Amino acid sequence: MNANRLFAAALTATALLAAGGAFAQGKDIKIAFISDKTGPLEAYAKQTQTGLMMGLEYATNNTMTVLGRKIVVIEKDSQTKPDVAKSQLAAAFGDDNADIAIGPTSSASALAMLPVAEEYKKVLIVEPAVADSITGEKWNRYIFRTARDSTQDAVAGASVTPDKSSIAMLAQDYAFGKDGVASFKDALKLKGNLSTIVHEEYAPPATTDFTAPVQRIFDALKDKPEPRILGIIWAGPHPLLKIAEMKPERYKIILAPGGNILPIMKTWKDFAGLEGAINYYYGFPKNKVNDWLVAEHKKRHGGEPPDFFTAGGMAAGIAVVEAIKKAGGTDSEKLIAAMEDMSFESPKGKMTFRKQDHQALQSMYQFRIKKKQANEWDLLELVREIPANEIPLPIKNKR
Repeated sequence: MNANRLFAAALTATALLAAGGAFAQGKDIKIAFISDKTGPLEAYAKQTQTGLMMGLEYATNNTMTVLGRKIVVIEKDSQTKPDVAKSQLAAAFGDDNADIAIGPTSSASALAMLPVAEEYKKVLIVEPAVADSITGEKWNRYIFRTARDSTQDAVAGASVTPDKSSIAMLAQDYAFGKDGVASFKDALKLKGNLSTIVHEEYAPPATTDFTAPVQRIFDALKDKPEPRILGIIWAGPHPLLKIAEMKPERYKIILAPGGNILPIMKTWKDFAGLEGAINYYYGFPKNKVNDWLVAEHKKRHGGEPPDFFTAGGMAAGIAVVEAIKKAGGTDSEKLIAAMEDMSFESPKGKMTFRKQDHQALQSMYQFRIKKKQANEWDLLELVREIPANEIPLPIKNKR
């Protein structure tokens, strides 16, 4: 081969190597987002999707790239059906070659998805499903959760529950409701609260007529020592107004619904002064991430502030970008090593993935429904922030 041909061959080889390196560097990062966009949790899924995209935008400085690689989000609808959620995650990892997944909305869907992450050895960030068992007995090492769990909800709720109360619980008859009640019982003990759960009532998630279960609760509470509290753990269309129509005040029963999404809490104006615990309300956290989220969300959504599933989605988006940066890529083992004990900023301030179960430690908030509301979104006043170090979380997995 003459000198010219050798030079041309060398140039070709160099070009191929350069192109291969550029291709490797530029390979898209695929994030599967699986949510229950069809069914009673549709509003939650939509908020989470909005927050996720804003979180990715914020964490990448509006470039939607990390480590020189473009982020591609693959969206799938799990239809609030666990079997569908399981198959959608398998398709995302097996067919779409997703590097990491985020979701889903329903705790039942999440529990069905956990073994799939382990089978494919890919990280699943759970947001916003809440059931304790996700990071408890059903957990595996590929699971991380930015969402709060039932115990964090419960400890915050126990913190605002009057001591020596007589309590009846109304909850949905699936993992979210059952784990919520069990966690609340444990939380009362953790907080040294001497209240007693005198009755538990579980209803199908799609229940619209609450007459029978609520009447059973009234019968169980009406002769018990005061204060008498009806605690509600419910996702989707909320039963508070229907319960109020049954006049619990006849029996001096106080309703305790906990926090909810803004469109639902807008209907609670007649309950001014009612207190509870919530995992996020746009006016409570004071930090630059939340300032950006509130300002940008109002700008993009006709003045409407972000809701708590929006904040959760944003936390997941920020977490995945920070994890990829820290791991130097999307290799699952490197991601796990990077994410254990990793702290990152969120709309709620600093969150940290606890090494033992990968649950994000985070603050909660005690609220009071305002008597005077300046506008349609001015709903709650902050009683106090409940910091993460005041929310003891038992380790419930078998690691």
